[in-house]
Amino acid sequence: MQSFEINKEDLLKLHAALEHGDDELHEFLQEYHASEIAILFEKLDVADRERIINILPADVASEVIAEMDEEHNPGELLAGLDPEKRSEIIDELDYDDATDIISQMDEEDQQEILEEMDEEDASNIRALLTYEEDTAGGLMDTDLIKVNIRLNKKDALDEIIRQSEEMEEFYTIYAVDDTDMLLGIVSVKDIIKARANAMVAELINTDFVYVKADLDQEEVARLISQYNLTSIPVVNNDMRLLGRVTVDDIIDVMEQENTEDILKISGVSEDEELSGNWKDAVKSRLPWLIINLATAFLAASIIRGFDAIVVKLAVISAYMTIIAGMGGNTATQALAVTVRRISLSNLSDKQAYNTVLKEILVGLINGAANGLIVFFVAMFYDQNPKLGLVLFLAMTGNLVVAGLTGAGIPLILKRVGIDPAVASSIIITTFTDCIGFFLPLYLASKLLL
Repeated sequence: MQSFEINKEDLLKLHAALEHGDDELHEFLQEYHASEIAILFEKLDVADRERIINILPADVASEVIAEMDEEHNPGELLAGLDPEKRSEIIDELDYDDATDIISQMDEEDQQEILEEMDEEDASNIRALLTYEEDTAGGLMDTDLIKVNIRLNKKDALDEIIRQSEEMEEFYTIYAVDDTDMLLGIVSVKDIIKARANAMVAELINTDFVYVKADLDQEEVARLISQYNLTSIPVVNNDMRLLGRVTVDDIIDVMEQENTEDILKISGVSEDEELSGNWKDAVKSRLPWLIINLATAFLAASIIRGFDAIVVKLAVISAYMTIIAGMGGNTATQALAVTVRRISLSNLSDKQAYNTVLKEILVGLINGAANGLIVFFVAMFYDQNPKLGLVLFLAMTGNLVVAGLTGAGIPLILKRVGIDPAVASSIIITTFTDCIGFFLPLYLASKLLL
C-alpha cells in the first residue's frame, strides 16, 4: 500500500461532506482508512474533528485517535468528547495507546477519565503511567497471553482461547509460574503440534530475549530488529512478566528517534513540532544560532590574527572559505555515520577506535584528492605553485581534522552521557572553521612570506 498524502481533491471532498449532513459525511469517511482520517485531521479544527469522531463507530474512532500525531493533541480531542462516547473509544484502545493519549492530558482530565473506566482497566493504565514515556515500560501493552507451565496441552489451548477473545492479534505465548515469573515462550503452533498429554513445561523455549521495564526505547528497538522479533516481553527485576512491546510500536519509535536525530544534528530542538508555527520555530532555533554566531566570531578572530597575510596575499581569502566549507561537509558526513552507528549498537572501545581511525583515513584520502585539485587551480590560474602547496596541505589537514572530530566528538559525548546528536554539529563546525582558516594562513606565513 502506498503512503497516503493529502491532496487538494481530498480536501475539497472533505469540506463538501462537512457542509452536508452526517449521513453524507459518514459515507465519505468510509472511503478512507483510520490512519488516513488521522492525517486528514491535520487540516481540520477541533470542532470538525469532534464531529467526525462522534460519527465514526467506536472501533474506528479509537484507531483514528491512536494514529494521530501527539502534536495534534489526541488527548485534548478525547477529553472534549461526551463521556459515553469517550468510554466506548477507550474500551477499544489497547492499554499502551490509551496510556499514551491519557498521559497528554492535564491531571484533572486524567482523573475524570480514569474514574469513568472499569476498575481493572483504570488500574492497568495507572500502572503504565508510572513509567517514563521513552522506556520499555512506557511502550509496553499489558494485553498478552500467558499460560502456567503446569498446564497440559488441552488446558493451555482453552486458556489461550479465553484470553485471546479481546485481543486483535498475538504471536507468542508466555509461560509463567504461579507468581507470574516469566520462564519461557512457546508458539501456538508448537502447542497444537504437541502430543495430547504434553505439558507446557516440556514445550517452552527458555532461551529467549526480554527487556527490563526501565530500558531505553532505542535499545528495545535495537533488540527487536537484531533478533527479528514481532514482540518482546517486558519484566521487572524479579523476572515477573509485566507486558510486551510489539513491532508496530517500535516502528513509531524508530521514526521518532530518526526525526529527533536529524533535527538535533541540524541544530534544531526536538521540541519543535514539524508542523509548528513560525514563533515556535524561532524560539527553538534562535539559541542554537546565537551559539553558532559565537563560534563564528572565534573563527573570525583567527583571521584578525593574520591581518598582514590577508593584506599581502588577498587571494588566500577566497581559498580559505573553500577549505573551511569542505571541512564542514566532511565532518558532517562523518558525524552522520557515527551517530547512526551509535544509535544502532553500543560500540566497544575497539569499535570506537576503529570508527575514528577509519574517518581519519577517509579524511586524509579525500583531503589529498581535493587538495590536488586546489593545487592545480592555484598553479595554473594564479600562477603560484607555492600557494598551491599551501592550499594542498591546508585542505588535507582540515579534512583529517574533520574526520577526527566528526567521529571522535560524538563518541566522547556519548561516553560522558551527553546525547551526541545535540552538541556535535556545533563543536565540529567550530573545529573545521577554525582549522580551515588557521592552516592556510599559518602555512602561507611560513612558506610564502
